[in-house]
Amino acid sequence: MGLISLLWGIVAMLLMFIGLIPLLGWLNWLWIPFAGVGAIIAALGVLFGKSGKNGRAKAGLVLNTIVIVVAVIRLSMGGGVI
Repeated sequence: MGLISLLWGIVAMLLMFIGLIPLLGWLNWLWIPFAGVGAIIAALGVLFGKSGKNGRAKAGLVLNTIVIVVAVIRLSMGGGVI
């Protein structure tokens, strides 16, 4: 689960950069749930993984959380979140 969440976080991060382009900020409405699913997968990997082997899951959780936070900030700056 750790590798899946890490790859999911990398893909979410790359897609988030598309949402930072002016006039494409509405795409963040798609990336937030995508990163949310990745964060759930990462949390399960941290919870059920071995204590010494969950570094990838933690990295995936951090990446997905960063994507969610930046996307919400971008939506709030553009008036997409009321």
